[in-house]
Amino acid sequence: MTFSLHAFSSSDTTFDVQAAALEDPRPHPTEAALVQLGHALATELLDLIADTALEDVQTILCESLIGAFHSAAGRIEREADRARDRMRALERDFDGSEMADTELQEATRATRSADVAQAAAELIRDAAADAYTVQTGQVWTAWRGSRRGTRLTAAELEAKQVVRAAEKRRAAAGEVSGPIVAFRAAPSADGAEDARRIFDALNWAKAQWPDMALATTGARGAERLAIRWAQQKHVTLVLARADFDRHGKSAPFRANDELLALEPTCCLTLAQSLDADRPGRTQPFGPALNLAQLAQARGVRHLAIQAKAA
Repeated sequence: MTFSLHAFSSSDTTFDVQAAALEDPRPHPTEAALVQLGHALATELLDLIADTALEDVQTILCESLIGAFHSAAGRIEREADRARDRMRALERDFDGSEMADTELQEATRATRSADVAQAAAELIRDAAADAYTVQTGQVWTAWRGSRRGTRLTAAELEAKQVVRAAEKRRAAAGEVSGPIVAFRAAPSADGAEDARRIFDALNWAKAQWPDMALATTGARGAERLAIRWAQQKHVTLVLARADFDRHGKSAPFRANDELLALEPTCCLTLAQSLDADRPGRTQPFGPALNLAQLAQARGVRHLAIQAKAA
């Protein structure tokens, strides 16, 4: 399998222009080639293990593949930050000498090069994640750390990070963060009718609050459907993941506390699949009921997603 390398032209993307501006004698892969690579990696893996004994662990294999590029992007970002710190120090102590000028130019080059390399890793990651979603219906989310958006996906943030940032803003200038819509749903509520009503509810919310962010725990099933909607609509995601290692069985309920700490404008819940024949529908999903009760007790607007009236 081959991928074309950079050939600068007026039709190049922002990434291509940024890469060409490095003036590196070695060519950079184009954005299209990087996206093609990400799609190919995920597609070939899925095609290879389909209808084999490894199909049972395809989620683990695919998410590990995508996560590897996410981890690589994080490592490159840390290298870029170190180069940026060095560049700032050299700028601060610049004495006009030829040696200082050379060191500053090298640090600047290293910073810009790392920024491009990070963007490349993110393009491969997001393209692989997109192909994974298209072929399996599953959504990949980073287990640790935040994920900035590319042209393919929405931004993705940690709930703790958003809460800390909001607290800092309020302390500094009394700013109020943008509207956040919290969503919790039963993992089994991922049938066709569930998806339609979830998307209807989220589309309604976006019509009410066009600059909304979507907050959820990222749990499998219905909440992954909501994440797919956010990615398609380029709505920022805030993930309050359940920390089972720390909180054990109470983790899904502790995650609700994080969601409410975000001070959501509205909470949407779907405690039970709308398909009466759906497996796992026997009992309503406790964490979704809990979020509804907590929201109502605190005076937060709450809407339960229901079947469409005949």
